[in-house]
Amino acid sequence: MQPHSWVAIVTLVALLVYVWMALRVAVARKKAGIHPPAMTGDPVLERHIRVQANTLEWLALFLPSLWLFALYWSDLAATVLGVVWIVGRIVYAFGYVADPGKRELGFGIQGLATAVLLFGALGRVIWILATVGA
Repeated sequence: MQPHSWVAIVTLVALLVYVWMALRVAVARKKAGIHPPAMTGDPVLERHIRVQANTLEWLALFLPSLWLFALYWSDLAATVLGVVWIVGRIVYAFGYVADPGKRELGFGIQGLATAVLLFGALGRVIWILATVGA
């Protein structure tokens, strides 16, 4: 049985990046003087919240795709694509907080990595079913 250690590390680092984003929300709240449950009133806080929320939305696509790609294709390729996704999310976070118009590069990087993982895994599963059978 293959341990998938590198994919596990990428998974955990992706989750740590999400925790880092949550901490940035807390710092932005403190700087703005806006306490929970309020989520509006300061544009920088709102951008931090949006970065965190968008990352959570993408984690639901990224994580299963990462693992299925690793299982059906390659641990190494999944690991590399996972690192690309993480870098894309960090670029997205810094760009979006600085100026919402600067989010496209990071969004594109992580979106492309997710698409390769998702459609790569799906394609491989379909190919296996078509050639080997159920």
